[in-house]
Amino acid sequence: MKTKHILEGLALLLFVACASIGTPDGGIYDEIPPKVVSSSPADRSVGNTTRKMRINFNEYIKLENANEKVIVSPPQIEPANIRADGKSVKITLYDSLQSNTTYTIDFSDAIVDNNEGNPMGHYTYSFSTGTEIDTMEVSGAVLNAENLEPIKGILVGLYPVDSLFNDSIFRQKPFSRVSRTNGSGRFCIKGVKPGTYRAFALEDKDGDFLFSQKSEHIAFMQDTFTTICKQEIRMDTIWRDSTQIDTILAVPYVHYLPDDLVLNAFLEAGQDRHLLKIERPNPDILRLFFTAPADTLPVIKGLNFDEKCLAVDGSLHNDTITYWITDTAFTHREDTMKFEITFLETDSTGVLQPHTEKQEVAPKVTWQKIYKEEQKKIQEWKKAREKRMKKSKEPLPPETNPYEIKFLEMSVKPTGGIDPNQNVLFAAKQPIAIADTSRMHLEIKKDSLWIPEPFLFLPNRDVKSYTLYAEWEEKRQYRFTIDSTAIVGVMGDPCKSIKNEFSVRSQDDFGSLFVHVLLPDTARIIVQLMSSADKCVAELVAGRDGRADFFYLKPGEYYMRCFVDHNHNASWDTGEYAGAQQPEQVYYFPKPISVKARWDIEQDWSPLEIPRLAQKPIEITKQKPDKEKNIKQRNIERERQKRENR
Repeated sequence: MKTKHILEGLALLLFVACASIGTPDGGIYDEIPPKVVSSSPADRSVGNTTRKMRINFNEYIKLENANEKVIVSPPQIEPANIRADGKSVKITLYDSLQSNTTYTIDFSDAIVDNNEGNPMGHYTYSFSTGTEIDTMEVSGAVLNAENLEPIKGILVGLYPVDSLFNDSIFRQKPFSRVSRTNGSGRFCIKGVKPGTYRAFALEDKDGDFLFSQKSEHIAFMQDTFTTICKQEIRMDTIWRDSTQIDTILAVPYVHYLPDDLVLNAFLEAGQDRHLLKIERPNPDILRLFFTAPADTLPVIKGLNFDEKCLAVDGSLHNDTITYWITDTAFTHREDTMKFEITFLETDSTGVLQPHTEKQEVAPKVTWQKIYKEEQKKIQEWKKAREKRMKKSKEPLPPETNPYEIKFLEMSVKPTGGIDPNQNVLFAAKQPIAIADTSRMHLEIKKDSLWIPEPFLFLPNRDVKSYTLYAEWEEKRQYRFTIDSTAIVGVMGDPCKSIKNEFSVRSQDDFGSLFVHVLLPDTARIIVQLMSSADKCVAELVAGRDGRADFFYLKPGEYYMRCFVDHNHNASWDTGEYAGAQQPEQVYYFPKPISVKARWDIEQDWSPLEIPRLAQKPIEITKQKPDKEKNIKQRNIERERQKRENR
């Protein structure tokens, strides 16, 4: 009986134990960010002479993206060594300390605790080699002058405007104070001495803190500013929960000005030009790549071929140039092209000068290999044809082997339908040598009959395409026919017969936008409509009254920008530091414009009344703000799970 009671007790204990099995709880998560407990020398100390510093924290820490986020000011020519070491950050400066100068090490939000990654928040350590700490701050943003994109990671620096300041200082002396922009293009320069300054931005590719090469984006302010500060009050809200306010506090703070500087960064024209590489993907093509544009084409002198066989297919600015080698006898006979090339190259003084060099270039794929593969395809097609003939009960119609004759590949855009103000583009895979318009025919359909129509078929600048022009009638159907061999490429390949039927859309399918840009009357304004990818889809020169009327717009959302065309060349122009020339001003309309069919939209626009930082719509801004580091609040989720498991 006693044994029975013991067994029952053991069973009861086992049942209770099994019923209480659950996921072990490791306790609450650490959600407290690191705190500074001491530093050597002390933060904001004066009279400092040491170049080694140590900042101690209450827990183990690490630095995230230190190379990107931590900035030392004044700038250090020899980069400082800044590293996490257990519960400390160790800093070693290698440059000599400047006298009577405030030094700041701005960590931004790079400091987090080692286990949970709780961010400390924006933290700056400072000291002075003199008798006082400079505390002024200057802030603002850097935008790409051409498209108002925020520029991340560019240096922003100050030069004091005093008796030593000169207009070429940007090339001669590093900044006195420096910072770096974040993902929103914003910067804050700390530890600034009271005074008058000019601000500059620099994409410092060689680490010398000087504008030393044209491939660096720069920005400069022509106006000076004076640092000031004032006491102000801001209202801070303490929330009881996510919907109810507990307390609103009036918090005094120091407001440092200016805090709204905007620098427009640009690349100067006339970038250093060098021959980047030469490619010959197949025996028929030679391609040259240059690092910058040029007004003239290179001169090629063949050493084992006649250069007259080269057909030029250059890009708009001659930075990529393709040569088609039309002498097939040479390409079948020789693998290697030997030639002398003369082109414009930037010399050591930064001036474009003719440069001549010899080159030998072989194709990646030889003509013999290409010929062997073509013969293989011809034979495979013949064998497949013979098999079909054996299986067929009736004789097959005659067929041309598609691998025996090369035809010129051509594309047509658009197809199906065109807008009343649109024309049709015919593009080939190689430059066009012959376009016989007598063997082309445009017809319009009227009362079920096709009636000939006058047209123009004109070459475009790119040498590989032609455009079909005509007086289009809306709601009409057209047919354009090109006879076979009417178009021939430079390699001797003829086109196949082309028949393209299309209709002209009705005006009722489109909307109109009438823009009135309110800028000074002397300004010549180019207005552009942009797609959701920030690409220009329509452009007009505004009239003297600032009006630009866009017709035949397809329904949809458009974005809008304009620029002031100072030199009347109908294109945006960059700036130049030496001549104190700012880039032409660009403005964005701050929201999308919705165009509907059969709607006319009137839009007044005063670009100067909209802050530049608020102009470009976020929907088409490619450089998005950095993701803010926040405490993960994992304890809230832990408590929720505990309640669900009860």
